[in-house]
Amino acid sequence: MKRRTLLAGAAALAAAPLAPAAHAQGGKTKIVFWHAMSGALGEEVKRITDGFNASQGEVEVEQIFKGSYPETLTAAIAAWRAGQAPHLVQMFEVGTGSMLAAGPAVKQVWELSKETGIQFDPKAYLAGVRGYYSLSDGRMASMPFNSSTSLMWYNKDAFAKAGLDPENAPTTWDAVVAAAQAIKAKNAASIPMSSSWPTWCLFEQYAAMHDVPYATEANGFDGLGTKLLINTPPFVKQMQRLIDMSKDGTFKWGGRDGAAGPLFPSGDAAIMFDSSAARASIDRAAKFKWGVALLPTDPAINAHPINSIIGGASLWTMTAPKRTPAEYKGVALLLQYMSRPDNDAVWHQHTGYVPVTLAGYELSKKQGYYEKNPGADLAILQLTRGKPTKNSLGFRLGRMPELRNIQYEEMEKAFQGQQGAQATMDAAVERGNKVLREFEKSVKG
Repeated sequence: MKRRTLLAGAAALAAAPLAPAAHAQGGKTKIVFWHAMSGALGEEVKRITDGFNASQGEVEVEQIFKGSYPETLTAAIAAWRAGQAPHLVQMFEVGTGSMLAAGPAVKQVWELSKETGIQFDPKAYLAGVRGYYSLSDGRMASMPFNSSTSLMWYNKDAFAKAGLDPENAPTTWDAVVAAAQAIKAKNAASIPMSSSWPTWCLFEQYAAMHDVPYATEANGFDGLGTKLLINTPPFVKQMQRLIDMSKDGTFKWGGRDGAAGPLFPSGDAAIMFDSSAARASIDRAAKFKWGVALLPTDPAINAHPINSIIGGASLWTMTAPKRTPAEYKGVALLLQYMSRPDNDAVWHQHTGYVPVTLAGYELSKKQGYYEKNPGADLAILQLTRGKPTKNSLGFRLGRMPELRNIQYEEMEKAFQGQQGAQATMDAAVERGNKVLREFEKSVKG
């Protein structure tokens, strides 16, 4: 069958800014790297590329900020259609399924390694990180870059006021509910519990850690014909728990994606589920004693939880007409440089993202980083817990941002009292599966 790609419908995007053509300057091969990191994170990207440029005389990398993740994706699509794609582009994790369906637009890491002879050992990367960006047979498709996972952040002052032990966070969902009830009873915080990135923190992580299938076909790893399974008993139980907590005032829906995040450092929410990469902003803004803990588990679903899954983004090598072997080699050399333990450790320590390599983690331990910053290694411990299964590698679901928005819409109806837990998840599955069939059709033709 004729294979189409996610790029097929992007004709209207041709006016987007394009990547300049690579050319030699002073004998160097020029590499263009598009990313979505602004502010301090953008400065860290520049530090890395400046370091790479100074480390050798063969390749010169130009890093360019292209806007948000969706804006970067849009620009990359248009540039590829015009034959002027960047050599390397940063793509958010929920775009992985779409990038894997991009056919000739990308050159996967295993292909890049085979063509250039520059080796990348998948076993060098944290299992919970590499699994998300690898094929079902273990070959790496994109290079892990800024990776995080969800953690539970809590206000130690509010815990103490509520009569809870501020040094021992709840470890199960039953204990979290009890803690939220105590916080409300003592009026220790205006919001006992909330969540940033609710679908990611409260459902996708829940599925992975409890080894519960989120969708068929190994969450999409094994084929495009995947169907959502989030209306099965474990997910309905989780949704019912949130509805019950919303009704009794112990859980506040703070909005979609990262909208609820500021409720924690402001002191409004006593318990917050958010990215591990929120650490720097919490540390800077919070005026109270805070703690961080692993995500709570549900022993009734699985008494032996395994790894959580990642958020963030990875780096994809893109293709273009007349792109030379020297240019692809330059990309591989840059990726190799970024994966060095010293660079990985510095990126981790400066940004709050996890080190993506085991060696970067070990170096950070050797340097005493975790002794100086208690809890900074929890994300790594959670990502490496147990042995990853087909349910905890991640997701290969096309148009996943749209799937998340559908679930948000149905959850909002539930919190407004319009429908129950089972109806909420049934509707999310029915609507989501239509999107998945549309994506499958667009790829297969």
